[in-house]
Amino acid sequence: MGWVLGKVVDQSDCRASLGNTKITDLVFAGDAVIFAESLEVLVMALEALHEEAKPLGLGQLAQDQVMFGTNESNRGAFLEATREAREERANERRREEAAIKLQATVRGWLVRVAHKRKTREKFDQLFGTEPLALDQTAVLPQALDVFHVITDFIKIFSVKRDGKRFEILTRYLLASMDNDNIKLTYVSCGMNKDLTLQWIHQIKDILLIACDIMEKLQPEISKENRLLSLYLHLLLTFTGTSTWKILRAQSFEPMKPSLNKLTENIMGDLVSRGLFNILKTVLVHGLCRGRAALRGPAITTIITLALRPLMAANYSNNLLSLITIHILSVPALIHHLATLAPEALQMLQTNEIFEKVVEFVQTEQNLRIIFNTLEGSYALCLLANFVHLAHKESDRALPKLAFPEFNFVVKRLLERCGEYVTTKQSSSLTQWHPVLGWFSQPFDQHLNEAMFLVKTQLQLLWSGVVIKVMFSSLISLVAEDPPGGESCSSPGITSSCTTSSLASIGNYVSSNIVKRAFDRRLGSCNSAGSGGMRGGGTRKLGSREVSTVAMVCSMYNSAITTLTQMKMDILTGLCYKSEMVPQVWQVLQSLGPCCGLKSFLDLLSVSTKATAPEFHMLMLFCDATTLLVTSFTIGWWICVMYKEVLSLSPCIHFYISCIREMHEDITFPTPHWLIKEVRISSFLSDLERVDLQAQVLIQKMPHIIPHTERVLLFKKHVANNKAKLGLSDVACSSPHSTLITVHRSRLVENGYQQLASLSPRALKGMIRVRFINEHGLDEAGIDQDGVFKEFLEETLKRVFDPSLNLFRLTSEERLFPSQTSFMTDKHLQLFEFVGGMLGKAVYESIVVDCPFASFFLSQVVGEQQSSLYSSIDELPSLDPELYKSLTYIKHYDGDVLDLDLTFSYDEDYLGEIITHELRPGGKSIPVTNDNKIVYIHLMAHFKMHVQIRDQTKAFIRGFRAIICPEWLSLFSVPEFQRLISGDNIAVDLKDLRENTLYYGGFHDKHRVVSWLWDILERDFKEEERALFLKFVTSCSKPPLLGFTNLEPPFSIRCVEVGDDEDTGK
Repeated sequence: MGWVLGKVVDQSDCRASLGNTKITDLVFAGDAVIFAESLEVLVMALEALHEEAKPLGLGQLAQDQVMFGTNESNRGAFLEATREAREERANERRREEAAIKLQATVRGWLVRVAHKRKTREKFDQLFGTEPLALDQTAVLPQALDVFHVITDFIKIFSVKRDGKRFEILTRYLLASMDNDNIKLTYVSCGMNKDLTLQWIHQIKDILLIACDIMEKLQPEISKENRLLSLYLHLLLTFTGTSTWKILRAQSFEPMKPSLNKLTENIMGDLVSRGLFNILKTVLVHGLCRGRAALRGPAITTIITLALRPLMAANYSNNLLSLITIHILSVPALIHHLATLAPEALQMLQTNEIFEKVVEFVQTEQNLRIIFNTLEGSYALCLLANFVHLAHKESDRALPKLAFPEFNFVVKRLLERCGEYVTTKQSSSLTQWHPVLGWFSQPFDQHLNEAMFLVKTQLQLLWSGVVIKVMFSSLISLVAEDPPGGESCSSPGITSSCTTSSLASIGNYVSSNIVKRAFDRRLGSCNSAGSGGMRGGGTRKLGSREVSTVAMVCSMYNSAITTLTQMKMDILTGLCYKSEMVPQVWQVLQSLGPCCGLKSFLDLLSVSTKATAPEFHMLMLFCDATTLLVTSFTIGWWICVMYKEVLSLSPCIHFYISCIREMHEDITFPTPHWLIKEVRISSFLSDLERVDLQAQVLIQKMPHIIPHTERVLLFKKHVANNKAKLGLSDVACSSPHSTLITVHRSRLVENGYQQLASLSPRALKGMIRVRFINEHGLDEAGIDQDGVFKEFLEETLKRVFDPSLNLFRLTSEERLFPSQTSFMTDKHLQLFEFVGGMLGKAVYESIVVDCPFASFFLSQVVGEQQSSLYSSIDELPSLDPELYKSLTYIKHYDGDVLDLDLTFSYDEDYLGEIITHELRPGGKSIPVTNDNKIVYIHLMAHFKMHVQIRDQTKAFIRGFRAIICPEWLSLFSVPEFQRLISGDNIAVDLKDLRENTLYYGGFHDKHRVVSWLWDILERDFKEEERALFLKFVTSCSKPPLLGFTNLEPPFSIRCVEVGDDEDTGK
């Protein structure tokens, strides 16, 4: 390298300049980028060093040899040598140019290094090397002197090397702006005409550096939090003149307008360079955590910085868009403003941000801009902040904007959030959102920590204050006297309304037995003098006042649809914090006969997908009524079912299910739910004709017909199924019946081995049993289905024995699957087998004494999603200690956080602790005073449903292979238990005697038989009669519908008769 550089610069000069410094040291000293620009030139120079040691001598030698050669053949060699010499000279020139460039680069780099060193030295000499303590007063240098130093410093600024210097500079600038000496305040340089433009560019660069540093700071670190406040103060100072002490002097008053424009220019430059995005980052990092890291003054400063350009631009759409997207979308921002920085919240209210944003988001284009920019979860946070602002403005701005502006904006935001969830759903829903449910989009960690507060904000939408404002039109509508006729003013349904509803059925329902029954009821009501609502109603479905109510209901229905995990919270707020349900009911009543059913049907013909707001009003009413479930008449709902309006929404199905559940949970007179006028024979004939309306009625509201008739209908379903499968008595006596052989000591094993592999059809058919005794011999016996019944009863008795660990008993002696059954081999297959055996017993009307826990039976019937079912109600019978602990948590007066609980459950399994999460991510979700009720219900649900989910599924699979699920819809859970184990009534000896069969010479008048009945009737107590029944039938309860339906029938047989046979005469 010395040979190459020697042609341009002496090596001693280079060595003197570099001293002992190595090239690598210089590269890493601070200007690696500039030095790297000459890397290619350096490589070329190094390649040249590997050329021949005497390149010029070789070329000349070739020329001499060719020139003095006498052979003509050397002409080609001469031309080749000439070409090589020419290339060599070109290479030499390139080497010289490379050396010059390399030298210039090194010299330039050395000059820049020296300049940076001198600039930093000047800065340190002027300001010192350490920031002043808070209690120290700085001695300010002349502003003009500082200006030139700062100009040079900004040009060489490096965040890594000059971070502390920039902090010192910031403190100087703030101190100088708080000085009224014109020579010392830094704004004086901006007032200098010769320096104004340079000063503006310099301040812009300084503020931009401050923004870049703020974006990377961690507010949870105390030192960096102080730096964040310092740089926010810097931004606040140079984007407005209100804090400039120099302007307080009267002599500088005329300069305020021009200086205000100057700060607006600086502010506009910051906005164009991403100020709002930086402010959002700072807010998210500082607020979206378990405990907010930002303090009130810092939050107030950020809000001030966000509002200044907005006010300066006279609330332009562009700035409104930025503040909506970047500031109002910060999770739980308004909550933090209310608790940490009320001054900032007051600023938003003073500047009417709520009203202006509502007006801005009204247009579809602006709404599209927001959603194209925001990720769906942050759009939800925007909605939450928006709702919180509305709650704060409930007494001022909200009443003016509630409808249609605020209602429209909230509905559109909810719909777009719902669309977002739909687009992010896929086959693998791996992400859990505590508000939106499952979808595939990853969840921001900052959102995860703030989502609890976001949910709290959303709950304000159905708070009493907001509901009152939103439904003000509904309140006014109900308060008015409907023009043109009387209305039903009662929140419930009066007799006149019922009569009117029933009268209208004839207009809309095709001729059938239910219609005729209603006609007869109508006649009796009219004869009693009942009045009715005028035909056509007092209001129209499409009227302005009704449409207003429907639009508000539509918004809340959208909330239920989108915020899937908060549905019960929404309905609770609507039902218990307002009079919405009875008021909407009164509006429905005023729409005409059958609550405007004809109007709804006409609208359905236009809006076939039931998307009109009027249908949303109906859906919301149905959803809300499920929580109240008062004694509404069912006439209107039957009308709805018969006109197939049930296709509107599953919420109507859900409502009718709740009506049904009231039959078992609320005490009413026996005929309360029955339509007595319905002739069961005619109704059953409608079902046999596969009448769609009758099928819908029996599926959705089976309790309108007596329980006895439903049991007969169930038996008819079974009989029809047997006939369809060819399982009549004649068929069963054929060789196709199944014969199994079981040992007394291995009932379960032998039965499982021989029956588990049978098809459902074979299990439904005749099964003959041959018992093998302990000696290995066939047992003698007369099989009139009694042997199979004995096998079935003994098998179920053994599998339900807790010692087998397939089932356990509650404190009330009721059976449920054991959560530790997996310790038994093939436990799920055994559960499926047991389910099939119990299904066989129900199929054959064999009563077995198996009392099941209701939380288990509810899953077998298919009612585990019941709206009126609460797992916590059943918990005391399963785990009294856990119930006691949960009750303690519920009534705990202090902070539940002190108990250090999470949404998880630790289970000790053979010495190993296994943690079960009660909800996704439950191990990291603490139990608080706000969510402890949810925790209690989730824990109870886990113990009674989740822990035995696999066992229950296997049992249901076996049971439903025999019993069709649609048949079970006829019964509630208690009724289903009665179907399995018999009726909860006293033993009717008269009925038992009338249905007893006699064999071997016995008859009803036989003396021994008379003794038996006389002892049972006169000497036995009720408990003893139940024990007798259990002895002879294996069940202590009589069968449903009496002993006529006992399978096999009770019989008395004389086994051995001697010569002195007594006929009993």
